Formats: sequence, structure tokens, C-alpha cells
Amino acid sequence: MNAIKETHFNLPGQTNFYKGKVRDVYTINNKYLAMVVTDRISAFDVVLPEAIPYKGQVLNQIAARFLEATADIVPNWVITVPDPSVTIGRICEPFKVEMVIRGYLAGHAWREYSDGKRQVCGESLPEDLKENDILPTPIITPTTKASVGHDEDISKAEILKQNIVSADDYARLEAYTQALFKRGTEIAAKQGLILVDTKYEFGKVDGQIYLIDEIHTPDSSRYFYKEGYEERQQKGEPQKQLSKEFVRKWLIENGFQGKEGQVVPVMTPEIVNSISERYIELYEQIIGEVFVKPDNASVLNRVETGIIEALRNL
Repeated sequence: MNAIKETHFNLPGQTNFYKGKVRDVYTINNKYLAMVVTDRISAFDVVLPEAIPYKGQVLNQIAARFLEATADIVPNWVITVPDPSVTIGRICEPFKVEMVIRGYLAGHAWREYSDGKRQVCGESLPEDLKENDILPTPIITPTTKASVGHDEDISKAEILKQNIVSADDYARLEAYTQALFKRGTEIAAKQGLILVDTKYEFGKVDGQIYLIDEIHTPDSSRYFYKEGYEERQQKGEPQKQLSKEFVRKWLIENGFQGKEGQVVPVMTPEIVNSISERYIELYEQIIGEVFVKPDNASVLNRVETGIIEALRNL
């Protein structure tokens, strides 16, 4: 299978290129971004050695659908989606925090809680919670955005104290985050899913706040299946989930958490294929449509042509 591991395009009006963990981002005329969502996959802030076929398309198409479905809450950066793996939009000055919101005690928050911590990012958690329990109310647990290495937990108080975000802007980011999470939760419920936690990134242009990056994808969010959730919780069984957490768990079971000296386990074709199938499963579950695999014979040519044609029409 012909996965998109990296791109090396020379686009009309190109003024910069940035290779992120999973995205190749082309700056056009210092005004627009052409973002290629590759099939690279990262976990514990490390890019894994094998690309996952169709993963980029899954992320890009889910994000496009949710950005469209939330545009009435907050404007977003997207101008056009000319290819299943590409989004073109306006350049925004990003806020230096990611707004993580959690409705359930899972993932990183659970790992902190199980270590005895009862506060995450300044938010207090009640005693006697089990992994994957619903929280009394959703909590916002921001992280600082690291250009390299690990993102770090930070509290609202510390963000304001360090003037990372102004008090007025932070109040708006909080309100947008809560409203977006509510909308995402409602959409997920219609598809038989629970939106467990997710993150949002915001930027600014000419004083206007925009929602940027992807939203409600399996890379930025965690989903549980609604059916059987209560029963599994009562029995203390793991939740059936659709997110990147299954990749993290596979890595942990094989002795890798991104720590110094640890080696990424061998990603066999079977492992790669199973991860690809899980991403497609989430797409079909959350979107409610059959995933359409494009012709992969000339995938890079298709992507480049789509971008160039879209740029002509800007």
C-alpha cells in the first residue's frame, strides 16, 4: 500500500516549508497554508518508523467535516479541501497553548490520577474515581505547545500569570472550547459514540480568533463506544474505544513510552495494517459513511495536482 510518508513539492508562490510530526505544511505567498496530512504516526511525541496507509485521509476528512459542522460556533482557518489528504487555509498566529478538555478520566489524566495526583492543571478531581469514569463536569487541562519534545501541562492561573494568553482572550478560548466539546459530544452520540476528551488549537488574524488545526479526529480525541459503556465500567472492564490510545498501549506493552534509551518496537505489516483498519473504523463510525480509498497508484501526483489547481483559484 502506497502511504504518504513525506512530500517534497515545489508549489507556485511557495515561501516556506515546515515538516511537522504528521503534517507537511507549505506556506504560500506568506498568506495561506497548504497542509498535507501525511500517513506518518506519532505517539509519546515520537514519530514512529512506519507510515499508516489512509491515516492522513481519515484525519483530514474527519477534521474537514467537524470544522464545517462547528463554523457557527467559531470561525476556522479552512478555505478549501482540494484533496482527501489536503487542507488549504489562512495563516493564523497560533496561541501558545492547546486547549485540552476532558469529560472522562482517561489517558494522561488517568495516569496522573493513578499516581496519586488529585489535581490536573489546577483542576481538582474527586476521590474514588475509576479509570474511564465520567467526570462531574468537563474540565479544561491546557498544555503548552512545544516546538520540539513534549507538551507540558499548565494551569489557567499560570497561563495568565506568565501572560501567555491575555485574560480576555483566554475567557473566549474557554467558552469556545466548552461549546465545541458540547457540539462534538452531541454529534458523537448520534453515531453511538462518547467523545471522551479532545484538544483544540486557536489562532488570531487581525484581532479575530480562529479555530485551527484538526478537530475531533482519533489523533486529537478519544472516543468510547456508547453501547455497553456502563456495563463495562461496573465490571471494571476496559472500554471499547476508537482513538490513538490503542497505539500507545501497544507501545507501552512492548516497552516504549518515548523515554531516553527506549527503542520503538518493530512495526510488522500486520501491526501497520491493524492500525490502518482501526483508523478507517473510526471514520466510518463517526462520519456514518463508508470510507472510500482513493487510487494510490500515483498518490503524490494526485495530491500535488490538487493543491496547484486549488491555489490557482484562490
